[in-house]
Amino acid sequence: MQHRGFFDRAGPFTLAQIAEATGASLPEGAEPTQTVHDVKPLSEAGRNDISFLDNRKYLPQLEATSAGACLILPALADRVPPGTVGLTTKTPYHGFALALRAFYPDALWPRAARPDAGALIDPTAQIEDGAIIEPGAVIGAQAAIGKGSRIAAGAVIGYRVHIGRECYIGACTTIAHALVGDRVIIHTGARIGQDGFGFAMGPQGHLKVPQIGRVIVQDDVEIGANTTIDRGALKDTVIGEGTKIDNLVQIGHNVIIGRHCVIVAHTGISGSTELGDFVVMGGQSGTVGHIKIGTGAQIAGASHPKDNVPAGARYGGTPAKPLREWARELGVVAQLARRGTKEGGQ
Repeated sequence: MQHRGFFDRAGPFTLAQIAEATGASLPEGAEPTQTVHDVKPLSEAGRNDISFLDNRKYLPQLEATSAGACLILPALADRVPPGTVGLTTKTPYHGFALALRAFYPDALWPRAARPDAGALIDPTAQIEDGAIIEPGAVIGAQAAIGKGSRIAAGAVIGYRVHIGRECYIGACTTIAHALVGDRVIIHTGARIGQDGFGFAMGPQGHLKVPQIGRVIVQDDVEIGANTTIDRGALKDTVIGEGTKIDNLVQIGHNVIIGRHCVIVAHTGISGSTELGDFVVMGGQSGTVGHIKIGTGAQIAGASHPKDNVPAGARYGGTPAKPLREWARELGVVAQLARRGTKEGGQ
């Protein structure tokens, strides 16, 4: 049985339409009415496809490509082979993303199941026109779902939770004690707003501390599958506008994450940590609690700062330190290891 694929393709589009959608420029002499039918990698693209290049490492693929068009940096336009139209842009990968959105508009959200069949919606919930509630979803008392949002099958939206407009809440996600902005994507199985890990420790045992804060998710945030975000103890846990969080990330209570941060899979951010804007946390990185990571800082994968990190700094290692210092120390350790091996063999 032939498989039709999971995403329906739009188009074809003319090069003029692609240029308008991506902000790219057509070269002199190009035919603006030439059409492209799909987006493919350089190595697989044919005459009816558009591709992109933003890394010199793949110049050999560009020179060998059969693509009909390619989004490319202006400085590399002269490397485009005959028969391929080079659409120049300072941000080819960004243009590629916009082209993909044009060809596959449904790929950002999974296809909807039949709406409202078997959903459990409390009569006090407010569902704006155009919202889709899929089978098996539960919408709690006094919850609010904004226009154009989709709540996927099996998701649970708790008491008084507010979901903004044009959001996607993935299957089997649970959201409690949270206010979610507009255009937020929360993928399958995420857990938002559960108790923070708060206990009054003592010799007689550990007394659970009520967590009475919230989770605030601002506009245009994306949260990956099976990520967990604890609500605040007294203050709120905040995820700033435009931040992108990968799968399997743990964010503790009272954490404040700034705008447009990137947090890669398996990262753990301990309670009351504060991240400035545009912070990048590499995969498997983590922080101790109650520290501040400055705006624009980058933490290397598998690294763990224990103290504040200055704005714009690049840190690596455990405990994390400035990246160059960490790299020098690794080099010294490697030299000592080689020296020890040589001396041991004499």
